[in-house]
Amino acid sequence: MMAFRSLISALGREIEDPEEETFLLFSQDIPSQNLGFVDAKATNLEITVSNRDLTIAQSPGLLSSDREGGTTGAVVWKITPLFAEWVASDDSLLFQHSALDQHSTVLELGCGISGIVAVSIAPRIGKYAATDQDYVFKWLKPNITNNSAIISKHVKKRGKTPATTACGPMGSNIKVIALDWETSSVSELPTLIGMEPGQFFDAVVACDCVYNETLIEPLVRTCAETCQLAKGSSTGKPTVCIIAQQLRSDRVFETWLIAFHKVFRVWRVPDKLLNKGLREGSGFVVHIGMFREGGA
Repeated sequence: MMAFRSLISALGREIEDPEEETFLLFSQDIPSQNLGFVDAKATNLEITVSNRDLTIAQSPGLLSSDREGGTTGAVVWKITPLFAEWVASDDSLLFQHSALDQHSTVLELGCGISGIVAVSIAPRIGKYAATDQDYVFKWLKPNITNNSAIISKHVKKRGKTPATTACGPMGSNIKVIALDWETSSVSELPTLIGMEPGQFFDAVVACDCVYNETLIEPLVRTCAETCQLAKGSSTGKPTVCIIAQQLRSDRVFETWLIAFHKVFRVWRVPDKLLNKGLREGSGFVVHIGMFREGGA
């Protein structure tokens, strides 16, 4: 628990009033990002994350379709590479304060087609579960496979560490699993991922998943249920919940934060601990939550 006290200390002031936090964020100058796509018309994107040139296949046609259940995961959003670079960096407060290490297991909610966060952070941890509705898998699985190979070559060139993870060849510790927040249960995930009895998720990650009021309650519930899996753990370590998002609608944001704050203690990651692209004035924000005892 010492590591988590250190993390909380680094984060600074805890958010006590969701309405005040909403006002503070939306009273700043927010640049126009339109909807926040990188390029909604491109079938292939070249994206650089931490000096690694990734090629991402996406589906503009699917995005513009009338698929029931949504299509927002069909293309890459601007915050995703910025968040991936931050969360997986040597300077990330999650690694600096031992919330994550080479043995950790991370669950990503609403990963979309790109796999950018997965391939960025997976080489640094034990297991990674990339989850979304299964319509994204046609693009997600090849993107993870192809870009894990790119990262492997990059690591070899730099000579910092072997091009393997704790689970074998780079990328082999990433599991792609269908998870619908409205209909699925997280209780089966540890078995599907191959976690040992008594293991739990060290972190839950959701990048740009807060945009639709109807999905807020299922998203918060899924985050809470995942964090509850750590209840009774012999380590006493809580699961850390990291929510990154673009600031679009103050109403939607406030609705999310009120619901999230009821079951999580919440901190906004301060600018001094973020990359430039995520700091105040960028139109993006990162919050960290820790499950409240008796919060759900």
